[in-house]
Amino acid sequence: MIEIKDLHKSYKMGHTELHVLKGINFNIKEGELVAIMGSSGSGKSTLLNILGILDEADSGLYTLDNVPIKKLNETIASRYRNKFLGFIFQSFNLISYKSALDNVSLPLYYQGMKRKERNEIAMKYLEKVGLASHMHHLPSELSGGQKQRVAIARALASDPKVLLADEPTGALDTLTSYEVMELIQGINDEGKTILIVTHEPDIAAMCKRNVVLKDGLIIDDKMVEQVRASSYV
Repeated sequence: MIEIKDLHKSYKMGHTELHVLKGINFNIKEGELVAIMGSSGSGKSTLLNILGILDEADSGLYTLDNVPIKKLNETIASRYRNKFLGFIFQSFNLISYKSALDNVSLPLYYQGMKRKERNEIAMKYLEKVGLASHMHHLPSELSGGQKQRVAIARALASDPKVLLADEPTGALDTLTSYEVMELIQGINDEGKTILIVTHEPDIAAMCKRNVVLKDGLIIDDKMVEQVRASSYV
């Protein structure tokens, strides 16, 4: 599903160059639930941006669902993001003046889908995350956990191959975090491939594989015995 080979990325900082990724190698199979861990400055955010086709590596290979991701213009990059990827962010990134339903249907709007069909699909995913009754609510009328559920429904709406979650529980209290992880585990149980960037060990333990970055290199990559979030909620 995802193949990364000898990935390097540097950023120019004035006269110096910051080597952020120093030859990353890893593969992710369909249906995996992977936590990418590492302290601040380890390169995990840069890696997620490259996986999300929001940034490009300087060298190395990135293949997503057998498609090489290399030197794409913004139009094609945008099309690939919409086709292959669903994003979940720490700060939810919902549009404040749009209802939950409209937020979830937004990726489908960009795919040129008719309103009736968009809303039917969006409603299906709001039901999936347990928020059908809140379809007309604005983000300001939702709790943090509810906002993240709407964001997860939006990420799923276009039926992406891979979900990329950047600290999805970072803005939530412990119990709400576990409720969101219970939802994410359920989505993974159905076969969806999910990558979660986190610095929280309890969240990483709820994944099936932990990849640890330090100073731009993978220093650990192991399968873990998954802790089920349902045992906490």
